[in-house]
Amino acid sequence: MKALQKKIVAKGKVLSDTVLKVDSFLNHQIDPNLMKEIGEEFAARFQEDGVTKIITIESSGIAPATMAGLLMNVPVVFARKRKSLTLSQNLYTAQVHSFTKKETNEISISGDFIQQDDVVLIIDDFLANGQAVLGLLEIIEQAGARLAGVGIVIEKGFQSGGQLIRERGIRVESLANVASLQNGKVEFMVESSTL
Repeated sequence: MKALQKKIVAKGKVLSDTVLKVDSFLNHQIDPNLMKEIGEEFAARFQEDGVTKIITIESSGIAPATMAGLLMNVPVVFARKRKSLTLSQNLYTAQVHSFTKKETNEISISGDFIQQDDVVLIIDDFLANGQAVLGLLEIIEQAGARLAGVGIVIEKGFQSGGQLIRERGIRVESLANVASLQNGKVEFMVESSTL
């Protein structure tokens, strides 16, 4: 997605060979126009897959997932990272390690919001080592739902997550696939979406 790649180059900050900061438009301050385009792109890519629910993890995946949900006319459910007094029973849970935050969280989704007859699309902001997607896959399996695929705003193609997910035969659609963050410069893969 060219508009996203341009925004990454213009506004993203390379903090190291593995960390790309995009908080000025994606995950702290949100560019709603770009988010609308991201939602349109995910909706177009998955429009024929019978998606009935979109799931993500709080908090950075919520904006792109919500825009896609609006355009696909399906509910969006986000996995919580923290315990809630109102969310204590009938839960699907999984352990997820965050590459960026260097911490492990137990994520959870209420069994009231994902059922066996759902066709689920996972959307998240980043794919690095694949732990968030694997956690969400575990929840989908616990619910007995069917996976349509995975939509990723920015994939770090030089890390193992994309390969790990694709080796399971799972369709991954990345809107921007970063090949390298070497020498403070963002380089993109030629192809950004693959099965």
